[in-house]
Amino acid sequence: MRVSIVFFLLIIQLFLFLSFNEGRSSRNSCCSRNLIEEVCKNFTQRVAHLRYKFCIDSLEAGPGSRCANRHELGLIALNLLLNNATDTQCYIKQLLGKSKGLNPIIQSNLETCLELYLSGINDLKDGISAYESFGGGIFGVSAISWSGIRCKDGMRANKGAVPPLKKRNNDILHLSAIGIGFTSNE
Repeated sequence: MRVSIVFFLLIIQLFLFLSFNEGRSSRNSCCSRNLIEEVCKNFTQRVAHLRYKFCIDSLEAGPGSRCANRHELGLIALNLLLNNATDTQCYIKQLLGKSKGLNPIIQSNLETCLELYLSGINDLKDGISAYESFGGGIFGVSAISWSGIRCKDGMRANKGAVPPLKKRNNDILHLSAIGIGFTSNE
């Protein structure tokens, strides 16, 4: 009889623990959704070219964003930016690898873009470390943003815009705007 009571009490404790954690988890999710909306609203009001939907979709896609506080959300945004920039750099390498038949001006622009992204990614990594340590890091985010702008301008100036690179550069600019919002406003 005594074992049955202990077992019954353990079941009740387990049930209460699971109920408490489920409620807490959904509250965090709701709070994070509100935080993401608040952050994106603030950032899009300050940055004309940043689209609200892009900001929401990007931050919600980040792993752990539904349970994140503001600093963690900033780290998620910076890592999304790093992943996107690294993927863009790899894509440029692929385009250059298929350089047979490529217009020499476009090839030159792609080589410049590759150098810009390589430098910008290194600065961004430093910026992420700074953000993790003390909440700064705007220089690293600005550097990768500058890489996207310079690459975009170079392609446009020589009428050599490779359509997928144009979208990637735009994404870098939008993700950079989100990252700058976090690193300059911590």
